[in-house]
Amino acid sequence: MAFSTKGEYGVRLMVQLGRHFGTGPASLAGIAAEEDLPRAYLEQLVTSLREAGLVRSTRGAHGGYELARDPAEIRMGEVLRALEGPLAPMICATDDPEHATTCDRSARCTVNVLWVRVRDAVTGALDSMTLADLVPKPGAPTTLPTTTMTGALTQP
Repeated sequence: MAFSTKGEYGVRLMVQLGRHFGTGPASLAGIAAEEDLPRAYLEQLVTSLREAGLVRSTRGAHGGYELARDPAEIRMGEVLRALEGPLAPMICATDDPEHATTCDRSARCTVNVLWVRVRDAVTGALDSMTLADLVPKPGAPTTLPTTTMTGALTQP
């Protein structure tokens, strides 16, 4: 299961907003420069994030975007669903009724259980992490923990 640039760039945008949390709005131009991302694309992404209630905007000379909630209250699954839509490897495994479709093989499908388990594993992992988990703490080392192929965290 792969995420598009919407998910990748959107998560990077949210991490930058998490770094600015509590300091007022951040400009998309500044975030685009910091992350080396196209500003026009970030403008599209921030619309989805705002509609999902994850960010809010402020107009004016000192305007920009900021998180609508504390980073510790924002689950990464929520962010990726706002950007990508349902997090399912196959449409038949979606748990989102708005996007669910009935497969013509559903009555005799032998592999749906696989796709549901993949969906549950991915959503479980994403929903177990918050934005605060990705935002470096002031004074913390810049090298973040990595994961092994089995998903176990290793410290630098």
